[in-house]
Amino acid sequence: MARFTEELRHAADPIYQAIFKHPFVRGIAEGTLSKEQLIHYVKQDFEYLNAYIRIYGIAISRCDCRQTTALFNEQISFILNSETHPHQNFCDVAGVAYEELQGYPLAPSANHYIRHMLNVAHEGGLEDIVAALLPCPWTYTEIGQRLLEEVQPEKSHPFYEWMHFYGDRESGVTVQLRRLLDEWAEGLPPARKKRLMEHFLTSCQLEYMFWDMAFTLEDWPVSLVAAEGVGR
Repeated sequence: MARFTEELRHAADPIYQAIFKHPFVRGIAEGTLSKEQLIHYVKQDFEYLNAYIRIYGIAISRCDCRQTTALFNEQISFILNSETHPHQNFCDVAGVAYEELQGYPLAPSANHYIRHMLNVAHEGGLEDIVAALLPCPWTYTEIGQRLLEEVQPEKSHPFYEWMHFYGDRESGVTVQLRRLLDEWAEGLPPARKKRLMEHFLTSCQLEYMFWDMAFTLEDWPVSLVAAEGVGR
């Protein structure tokens, strides 16, 4: 009998396949992304990962064992201290300083994704949180692995570091989160599993939308400029 996370991955396969074919992901493979697309991605992903850290914090507040607490705490440290490397790769190619791309407003798709995860975190339990968080590391791991196999990049490839950062993490947090979710899903009634599936698939769809947002330089439809003197 298939494990629960295998069922999730099977249900989400059309989304995964669409992500693999997305022009931003293809642009990583081919080294053809524009400076503006790289900058927009980093601006949005910096804020997304800040929210991801907060959601791990909410998960820690729900933990009743040190082992799970330690896993989530390690992931906070990973985001703060390690996941800056692929951002730096994009910044180096774009010719901008990473510090210049921090603190920008969220584009619509990034805002939607963050609100989805925060809503799940505040309204659900640990299994809900993990179901919503899992598509991010899982899709990136598979993207990295596929690109390494397809491109077999030399060090001269502009996104060599990005591909290796994600593609070399086969036994990383994805495996650990899947193990937790499979364990917690055992014995759950069908209605609860269906709800977890909905969280997972929504996050997968929003992963696709995040790539699309970066590629199209998505912004809000009406540009707003703060009125001079407001608050005085």
